[in-house]
Amino acid sequence: MLISLSYLLAASFFIVSVRSLSSPKTARRGNLLGMLGMLIAIAATMLLVNDVLYTSLAILLGAAVGIFFALKVKMTSLPQMIAAFNGLGGLSAVLIALAEIIGGSQALLDNAVGLIIGAVAFSGSMIAFAKLQGLMSARAVVFPLQQFLNLILGLASVALCGFFVFSGNTELFYWLAAITILLGFLLILPIGGADMPVVISVLNSYSGWAAVGIGFSIGNTLLIIIGALVGASGAILSYIMVKAMNRSLLSVMLGGFGLENKSAAAAAGEAKTAKSGSPQDAAFIMENANKVIIVPGYGMAVAQAQHVLREMADDLHRLYGVEVKYAIHPVAGRMPGHMNVLLAEAGVPYEDVFELEDINREFATADVAYVIGANDVTNPLAKTDPASPLYGMPVLDVEKAKTVFFVKRSLNTGYSGVENPLFFADNTIMLYGDAKHVTEEIVSALEEK
Repeated sequence: MLISLSYLLAASFFIVSVRSLSSPKTARRGNLLGMLGMLIAIAATMLLVNDVLYTSLAILLGAAVGIFFALKVKMTSLPQMIAAFNGLGGLSAVLIALAEIIGGSQALLDNAVGLIIGAVAFSGSMIAFAKLQGLMSARAVVFPLQQFLNLILGLASVALCGFFVFSGNTELFYWLAAITILLGFLLILPIGGADMPVVISVLNSYSGWAAVGIGFSIGNTLLIIIGALVGASGAILSYIMVKAMNRSLLSVMLGGFGLENKSAAAAAGEAKTAKSGSPQDAAFIMENANKVIIVPGYGMAVAQAQHVLREMADDLHRLYGVEVKYAIHPVAGRMPGHMNVLLAEAGVPYEDVFELEDINREFATADVAYVIGANDVTNPLAKTDPASPLYGMPVLDVEKAKTVFFVKRSLNTGYSGVENPLFFADNTIMLYGDAKHVTEEIVSALEEK
């Protein structure tokens, strides 16, 4: 009875935790509730195990690894850390399924389902981690008959699963593990960096459903509940992300987005010249503006410029009475909510941060759009060029502002490989350099007057 009540209490904390994570204002509380729920779950589980010593050592080892990476990993590396954790969740499902089968478990279907989903989550997450960490190219990797091979491997996995469930042949289970791990690699290889936010959400969902399968296998109610929460929330988040990109989940998972693709409009832009300016020019124009809208992107995260960006916004408002707002695209960065997390870390007021659908109409009334490290999410080809892989994706209408400042190191393309013609627009001024350094110079110029 005590175990059941503990599991019920832990599950309640997890449910409230997930609900709290839906808003930056309550996210910290959600994390704390989730931690408390997990602590209760671990304590209850310890009452069920026979070997307390080895179980305690395993928990302490896992906690030490988690604390180490939580303290060491930079905010810019958070997406790949999440990808790695998704992979570890999948791997744990694979190992538990193998242990159950070796131990003579008769829950053949449950273990097979947990193995299949966990193996795909593990190997797919490793590819996502490698792309995000720069260990391999973030571009889509494609080769002839790739999707046909994936289809064959998928059908082979289903067939092996069926034969294993009906025969109980352990050797088939090992083959099933090998094929599904290979399938996970091949599924994520053709997906480019621009789709990584969606991929992370999908793989997170996979790891949750893998836990559900294993939960049924070992008869653990709490694992089933937690897995279902993770799986369902990951699936919903994936749907939100692809809707924000105006694409289907199938098109994302089939891959190919992120290949070099230069449309006629982009090619025409190559003959143009981009105007460049100085941080002092930007400071002068912004201090005389009525409204400035800041558009953060992954370049801001790489430069760790969120703190000085908030300082710039504070100076504009405090010293010059400028209205400053932040515009966030749902897929900016390399994971869902990446920009929101960074701005919250810098202490940016929640009421100053707006999603695309809430801020887009205001660019037409803005004197300045300050784009710091964003590219694809501001590319107007998404609205005008059917040949562009970005076509149909909702983008921020920064081109409607009177003046657009782009803070970038160069004119290089974003993850999609598509050039942004806005760099060459008459109302655009490029500010070349490290995002943090450029913004620091703007702050210095603002505070000198």
